[in-house]
Amino acid sequence: MNFFDRLVTRSARRIARATSRRHFLARFGVALGGTAALPLLPVARAESTSPARAPQPGEQGDPTTCEYWRHCAIDGFLCGCCGGSANACPPGTEPAPVTWIGTCKNPVDGKDYVISYNDCCGKSACGRCLCNRNEGDRPVYMPAKSNDLNWCHGTSNNIYHCSTAVVLGLALDD
Repeated sequence: MNFFDRLVTRSARRIARATSRRHFLARFGVALGGTAALPLLPVARAESTSPARAPQPGEQGDPTTCEYWRHCAIDGFLCGCCGGSANACPPGTEPAPVTWIGTCKNPVDGKDYVISYNDCCGKSACGRCLCNRNEGDRPVYMPAKSNDLNWCHGTSNNIYHCSTAVVLGLALDD
């Protein structure tokens, strides 16, 4: 036990010489500030009011197929095949309060649009028109751009049914 005591004492003294209270407080402040900024992540909140949607661009293609232009980053069953539409959840389901986003090019006007992919929750999985397109998908460390999560948390029933693809507006160029 004597060896272990000396090892711990030596290590503690080395750390004490290399760091200061100011250093600790600075790191603690950064961690606290980062934690406080977490609610600012770009996700829709259940408490927020529904914002006015941007005018829908010209449409081309069948919204019940995976090749439809809005479905460039979708992963799930298409609500258009399940009693809803590309913009709306089917009756008996509710939209999840959080979403993932993607940027898709509209072939009609050649412009990029920001698409919000909303899961519709409350019924068992639809089982029709499964699409898994991963253009621009990010690993789970960037959850707002990942389509591999069940986004139904925060609803009254977290059972996944289908996904919509709502156009939010034009994507801004860098």
